[in-house]
Amino acid sequence: MTTTISGSHRDEPSTTADERGMLDGWLDYHRATLAWKCEGLADEQLRRTPLAPSELSLMGLVRHMAEVERYWFREIMLGEDLPELYSTREDVDGDFHFGEEATWAEAEQVWQTEVELARQAAAGRSLDLTSRPDSHHRGEVFSLRWVYTHMIEEYARHNGHADLLREQIDGATGD
Repeated sequence: MTTTISGSHRDEPSTTADERGMLDGWLDYHRATLAWKCEGLADEQLRRTPLAPSELSLMGLVRHMAEVERYWFREIMLGEDLPELYSTREDVDGDFHFGEEATWAEAEQVWQTEVELARQAAAGRSLDLTSRPDSHHRGEVFSLRWVYTHMIEEYARHNGHADLLREQIDGATGD
């Protein structure tokens, strides 16, 4: 039996906003979509990796997106020197590797904190702001506009993964 996920409110992005409003709207929409895909599940379900041999789990996706928010907005755009949240040199996919002790409450709190810090990092800055060449391992320079676009793409791709994971976990679907 397929059920529909319900309960969370997601604001549809404006169809007439200026560029910054559009980028903020779509990024927030995709952030809310990931939260919605995780809604109402127990920690065990959120840790589950139902698409073997893939190591993807809903909790892993949330932990991954916390790392991605931190990396692009704070490390790349602001040049902050921050430690990894979950990944290490020995385990670059540490955001997806965790034990029974991992909780949704902790993962969600870290993710929401990183989202808020990303919003603060972008607030009041021009979309034309560029990173320093030494902020990225390949020496590339990125505009804040590019980072927004990349983040929307990153969330959209992973929300597709979340759709599949959620359906495998409890049969729930939703756009």
